[in-house]
Amino acid sequence: MSYAVPSDIRDAWGERIFLALADEDADGQADAARLAPALAAASAEIDGYVGARHRLPLPSRPEQLRRPCVDIAVYRLATNGSLVTEEMRQRYEDAVAFLDKVAKGMVVLDVVDPNADPEDATAGQGARPIVSGGPERIFTRQGMSEL
Repeated sequence: MSYAVPSDIRDAWGERIFLALADEDADGQADAARLAPALAAASAEIDGYVGARHRLPLPSRPEQLRRPCVDIAVYRLATNGSLVTEEMRQRYEDAVAFLDKVAKGMVVLDVVDPNADPEDATAGQGARPIVSGGPERIFTRQGMSEL
């Protein structure tokens, strides 16, 4: 699942930069064959961070991941075409820093699982239960003193 669509890039960066990054044949139209792989690669990079905290694939597309997806895709597109600006580099670094916080649990994503129990506070967060206990002890003080 891609966390952003081509129009999100246009909305965030404007038509001029959008076409500079996505119009390979200079016909005034963005090339889907260029944008789709960039957005898919950015989403895969995001999954690398999100997967540390959440089960993948996510049951919904959190709005918080749209902007990082756009900024990562733009940076990658610009790097391939030698069009990188300082703003693109900074936005990419900010996106990675945000994703690092997601991976560490410092940022909570709005993940909505339509199949989850509404009473379950951990639904969609990939939380694992705390398990305490285990089998009975084999070596105890009393058992050892009887030997």
